[in-house]
Amino acid sequence: MTGTTLGDISREHRRSFPDGVAVVDGKLRLTWPELDDRANKVANLLTELGVGVGDRVLWLAQSSSVFLDVLVACAKLGAMVCPANWRQSGQELTFVIDDFSPRVVLWQDEEIGAAVAEARAGTSVDAVWLQCDAEGEGSLEHALLSASDADPEVEVSTDQPLLVIYTAAIIDRPNGSLLTHRNLLAMGMASARVTAADHTSVFLDSGPLFHIGNFQFEAIPVFIHGGTNIFVRRVDAAEVLQIIAEERVTSAFLMPPTILEIKALNREAGLDISSLRPGAFGPVWGDALPADTTPWGTQPGGFGQTEVTGLALLNAYGGPGIGNAGRPSPLVQVRVLDPDGNECGVGEPGEIVVRGDLVHAGYWNRPELNAARMRHGWWHTTDLGRRERDGTLHFIGTMTRMIKSAAENIYPPEVEACIESHPAVKEAALIGVPDPTFRQSAKAVLALVPGASVTEAEIIEHCRSRIASYKKPRTVEFVEALPRSGGAKDYDALDRAFGGGGYPGGDNV
Repeated sequence: MTGTTLGDISREHRRSFPDGVAVVDGKLRLTWPELDDRANKVANLLTELGVGVGDRVLWLAQSSSVFLDVLVACAKLGAMVCPANWRQSGQELTFVIDDFSPRVVLWQDEEIGAAVAEARAGTSVDAVWLQCDAEGEGSLEHALLSASDADPEVEVSTDQPLLVIYTAAIIDRPNGSLLTHRNLLAMGMASARVTAADHTSVFLDSGPLFHIGNFQFEAIPVFIHGGTNIFVRRVDAAEVLQIIAEERVTSAFLMPPTILEIKALNREAGLDISSLRPGAFGPVWGDALPADTTPWGTQPGGFGQTEVTGLALLNAYGGPGIGNAGRPSPLVQVRVLDPDGNECGVGEPGEIVVRGDLVHAGYWNRPELNAARMRHGWWHTTDLGRRERDGTLHFIGTMTRMIKSAAENIYPPEVEACIESHPAVKEAALIGVPDPTFRQSAKAVLALVPGASVTEAEIIEHCRSRIASYKKPRTVEFVEALPRSGGAKDYDALDRAFGGGGYPGGDNV
């Protein structure tokens, strides 16, 4: 007995929902049997290309229904698929290719072709490359023409990793978080409990595939309950508005800047978008949508990270509480530990640790880091919290300094290293400052090499050309020397001097 997998879910839905629409992508509409057949074809093609249990497929593309085909195909083969961050530079993508070492790379030319070409030229990994936004020779669609739609029926364990998401580089390099079938199914069932996802749900996959939030709210819950997933290549407010109205979308992964655009557009268009539940962003939607009475709509928020398959604690569990992170999913246990591994008392701060069905299988190819983070059977989050007297958890802050701009995580050491590679820069520090649009943005504070000169624009462009654009500082301050405390950069002093703080993501605690 291997347990239920996402491949089994697809097999069952073709029987339970033979006429149900599983996928919409532009003019493409697939029923559950049609999706399952297409996933089988992809699985059989991947098998011909040498992909089996434990092998890896890399997705170098934006959002597309084809990704769901590949996800289900890999689920049926016991393989892993990683949706890379398509906003990254060619150098950053090369690192992911070299680190993940995939057998097959599915890539997109439109918009990101130059970065993909640079990454491909820079890697030594021997993989089969198939273009997923074309139909001619060398494309996935061409390769699928001769593929069988017979179910491969490979025995796959529910504890086999399926989805791999690279987290931002906290110290020196990104790490691929291995999310298993068990992780994803546990997350999907727990999330559906608070979002009311079911077979009638229609989710707009408008969030990036490399972000766990798009899967938790609500691609996976909707998939496992037999609903409809709609894909858009990337977010365009006018297109999203039209889709919500025409397809009667019930949920979508949208951030406040896009929500404000949609509201402004619909004041003139007057489309009926009342089917959409505002979820956590009810205050941003205001009276543009009906009130969301689901637990997620009335008590949004919680605590989590990619490594615990999204939010492992939710405010929606157990009713309102003192702590800002709520209570754990019934499928995990949570403790707050001191540096010696002892459980902290009520009100005492310590590291939040988690174990249970939502904890990932570790990082790809990082045995030493996995051993350090998974001590005594608990996943150590490197986040600080405390247990309140009513049993809820309060998230105090990350034990590393993270800046959160809209939905993107920015870790200062990575950006600082990039800035300090400029020959005019002696040392740099990155802080998070309030931003009216993105909630928080990155400000660089730097000291120059004696006698050197460089402009703010040159520093920003230096970063933009080397790392993902969203990581670059929006503003730059020049100082004679960075303040120091105990020999290290004094970030608290920098925050006081330049208006930073509220980590992570502008949340003051």
